[in-house]
Amino acid sequence: MAETPLSENAARNTHNVVAALLFAEPEYRRVLDIPCGAGAFTRRCLDRGLTVCAADCATFGDLDGARFDVADMNERLPYDDGAFDAVVCIDGIEHIERPFDFIRESARVTRPGGAAIISTPNISSIRSRWRWLLTGFHAKCPGPLDEDHPDPLHHINMLSLPELRYMLHTSGFTITGITTNRCRLIALAYAVLVPLAYAVTWVTLMQKERRSPEGRRRNREVIRQMFGVPALFGETLIVMARKDEASAHDRDDQS
Repeated sequence: MAETPLSENAARNTHNVVAALLFAEPEYRRVLDIPCGAGAFTRRCLDRGLTVCAADCATFGDLDGARFDVADMNERLPYDDGAFDAVVCIDGIEHIERPFDFIRESARVTRPGGAAIISTPNISSIRSRWRWLLTGFHAKCPGPLDEDHPDPLHHINMLSLPELRYMLHTSGFTITGITTNRCRLIALAYAVLVPLAYAVTWVTLMQKERRSPEGRRRNREVIRQMFGVPALFGETLIVMARKDEASAHDRDDQS
């Protein structure tokens, strides 16, 4: 008897891309899927033979072989330090009030050398930047949220790539890969704006750090990431970041 399909509750192909990133790392066997939603990604991990903890702010039902925990992504996660090889957060971080705290908690529960894989609507795309310039709203949050009826599904913290990078890099992670679920044809129509955006970004960032070699190196790296195909034209931003073993040891020495 065929299994009942579970709702992925994410943009098309996002689960496929995240799964490919995770499953390409055979040493990542213990996974936290948060927020797990209906459990679609948890089921993929179980089918792969991984050990999975599924967490969300509400229960989703039973999946054989999965541990489920009620967890608030704004608060301390109910897991020990270094409990997981990988934390997977598919289209969840833009819904929470305290994304910085969530990234720090993800670092805490990830072992040194482990990874976080995070997907979020791509407001760094050239199409979204243009919409923001003209309307003050991004492509994946095109109008004001309903203030009279707050909802956990509201996109209350849309994150640009530089913002997400800062959260990760200041929490002991280093970005190792940036990709996307898909590039929609309509996004390519905005390619004409890329040369001007690149020129203005380059001048602005390189002048800002002209006296600091480390600042120039970092800003060049940010420019390369911002003007890569996934960031420019992707619908969803998918970032993989490894937890730095050296930084973990440094924090232990200081504690």
